[in-house]
Amino acid sequence: MGFALSNMQLTSAAFSNDGRIPSKHTGEGEDVSPALSWSGEPAGTQSFAVICHDPDAPLIGAQGTYGFVHWALYNIPADVHSLPEGVNAYATGRTDFGKTGYGGPMPPPGHGTHRYYFWILALNAQLDLPEGLTLWQLLEKVEPHVIGMNRLVGVYSRS
Repeated sequence: MGFALSNMQLTSAAFSNDGRIPSKHTGEGEDVSPALSWSGEPAGTQSFAVICHDPDAPLIGAQGTYGFVHWALYNIPADVHSLPEGVNAYATGRTDFGKTGYGGPMPPPGHGTHRYYFWILALNAQLDLPEGLTLWQLLEKVEPHVIGMNRLVGVYSRS
């Protein structure tokens, strides 16, 4: 399938699609991940991964990567269809903050409104990937196994 949108749906009780992410879920607030839920995964789904990426960040990596990675969560079993606020389970990848776990939106002062793409990926395998992968390492490992995906976009600007 590759990286093409599917019929899966990703939602959050904290914000609507294209809605403002509450400060509670940002670097200016409690910095806890929002609750997420999804449905409509394709037949054959064996696991999930969740990503939060800011393509509006003024950062281009040495290897041509772009944007800012706020979260990578993976090794999520196929029978899980939601994550509670502040989830502390499953494997976490390394963010561009230089740590693992969730790091909420916090665009540079005066940089305006940024879009934050929360992605759900349905995989046709249980990969048992190690903790601490970068987003780009994670994508390299999961790309051959992606059978469905979709996104929820939130926006945020600094106070």
